[in-house]
Amino acid sequence: MSKSQKITLAVMALFVCALSLGIFYEGVDLYRDWSQKPLGPALNSTPWELPATWTVEPNSLSETRAPLPTIGYETETPMPPFYSCADLPTMMLLGIGSDARSDEYKYGRSDVIRAIRVDFQTQRVTVLAFPRDLWVKIPEVRDNLGTNQQKLNTAYFFGNPGLHYWDHPSEGPGLLARTLDRNFGLDVDHYLAVSMNVFVDVVDALGGLDITLEEEIDGRYSYDQSERLYFPAGENHLSGEQALTLARNRKGSVFNRVDYQNLVICTLQKKLKSPDVIPKIPTMISSFQENVQTDLTPLQISQLACLGTQMPISNIVFSSFPRNTFRSGNIYDPIAEQEVFIWQADFDEMKAFVEKFEEGTWPTISPSSSSSSEEPESGTSSCE
Repeated sequence: MSKSQKITLAVMALFVCALSLGIFYEGVDLYRDWSQKPLGPALNSTPWELPATWTVEPNSLSETRAPLPTIGYETETPMPPFYSCADLPTMMLLGIGSDARSDEYKYGRSDVIRAIRVDFQTQRVTVLAFPRDLWVKIPEVRDNLGTNQQKLNTAYFFGNPGLHYWDHPSEGPGLLARTLDRNFGLDVDHYLAVSMNVFVDVVDALGGLDITLEEEIDGRYSYDQSERLYFPAGENHLSGEQALTLARNRKGSVFNRVDYQNLVICTLQKKLKSPDVIPKIPTMISSFQENVQTDLTPLQISQLACLGTQMPISNIVFSSFPRNTFRSGNIYDPIAEQEVFIWQADFDEMKAFVEKFEEGTWPTISPSSSSSSEEPESGTSSCE
């Protein structure tokens, strides 16, 4: 090779390197822009405005509460694409499971309502269950319904598009988040709403779940003796539909239902950490299309996934309000035009627990067993 050829080759190599670096950094910028954009409307994408019909009762929050914030992940200084999941601010996530049995999350009621406190620094996730049958005040709906008092789980339904009760871009999740804020003082940063079909599809994509029950769970009723409602003690291999049936079973106590849901979630979380899941990821991703609603960014999702791979499973803590906080009762529902079952509670007492939950001072990690009692009682458990 002549000297001139060597010089030409060297110049071309430098040009290729420079071009490659340019493409790389341009790709990083494009990735950064994409990764920090919410996948759905943020809770504060437009200001919260109280309707003229909103009234405050002694046990509800002041109207001067600040708008619900979103967590400060997006800063003036862009984060690198592969950001560590350590030393991030605590995130408060609203988890919603919709009972809509179609291929879309929309129009169902929120069958599952969870406040999820994600502490990246201590690598701890704490989940607080809100009973769906609490009788609450829902903003924005009085003009259309003639009342703003309904069960908590209807806030998600009333907020979804098509009904036009709530025109905020965050739709059902936004109205549910605001309802929780107004009644219990819960400040939500982000939301994740999932239809029941997603759960079924994901479990099936994983090949089912193996769940061990210490005691049999008999969810059969006099009007429904189907064997699908019966789960024997011992090892049970459940399909997605069977796992959903177990999670929705509330025979004996509505609070037992929370325990069953926690058991199924823990089992699913353990299986998702298995190396066998990797080839099944494309099938699971397809299940999420049109079935998930969230304002998380791809970057935040990757940070949550990062935390999930590093956090001890015992650091996932499930809790509910002390069950003696609630009293069963009935109330006339002017929309349904009949008496309906509700849980009555001292909202000021619940707000005090929510404040401690947000601070991370409650609940403490302590094992407890599930109870089949009809009476509400406190309980905290982990996935360990």
